Amino acid sequence: MTENYALIGCPLGHSLSPQIHSRLFELAGIKCEYKLNEIKPEELKDKYDYLRSLKGFNITIPHKIAIMDFCGELSEGAKRYGSVNCIKNEKGKSIGYNTDVLGFVKSIEQLGASLKSKVCLLGCGGVGRMMAIESAYQGADLTMAVRTEDISVAEGIKGEIERLLPESSVRVIHLSEMQGDYDLVINSTPVGMYPKTEFSPLKKEQLKNVSFLFDAIYNPTETTLSKYAKESGAKVFTGMSMLVLQAVAAHEIWNGSEYRQSDIDSLIKDMEKLV
Repeated sequence: MTENYALIGCPLGHSLSPQIHSRLFELAGIKCEYKLNEIKPEELKDKYDYLRSLKGFNITIPHKIAIMDFCGELSEGAKRYGSVNCIKNEKGKSIGYNTDVLGFVKSIEQLGASLKSKVCLLGCGGVGRMMAIESAYQGADLTMAVRTEDISVAEGIKGEIERLLPESSVRVIHLSEMQGDYDLVINSTPVGMYPKTEFSPLKKEQLKNVSFLFDAIYNPTETTLSKYAKESGAKVFTGMSMLVLQAVAAHEIWNGSEYRQSDIDSLIKDMEKLV
């Protein structure tokens, strides 16, 4: 029997999800169909019956918050970040998960770094907020480095973290002030993303005392920032690892699938060739 899965969002023109998920289903020996389904915001509720007919599905922009109304139950990660990007339909119940955070944490682990260290997070947008809060939960000594116009947003996230975790260590600085020793730098900004690949949120000299860099951008596979970090002696991972690992987390949720590290590494490399 063929199982049905999908990605919903709008637009979906350049999504790598079909290639990633099809490979993961194949590796797990599961026969299924994985479709892209473009759904406009005003159409979402009309699609509930279709979504319930699927064994599971992924959610991307602009539905990650609105889809929470569809869920009968939420994982701790989905509750914490107020966002769902993976749903499992089981025994008449739809359970919502946030696998973005799982992909992020696994990426840091595979990089060989630790969030329980001196961490500098660049940016404070949607994914940056998740990374900041999760880093704090993991025990980071956290610095958020942001643009002038984002300082008030970053201060708001700092206050949110301090309410959740009164013992946490968080400070906010301007990007230009980022200097000194950091165990891990995380880039959540879009600076350096295709097509403006020549830009970097930091200058090369700001990375001279950094041990690890995780750049959430996956197109291009080597950003100017990651190039600077490598030249400064840091070990680097870019965003394709997070994209693939959050998909792996979805398969673990849907079917309890397990994968060899060599197969995951191969999938990440193959997806990097497609961007």
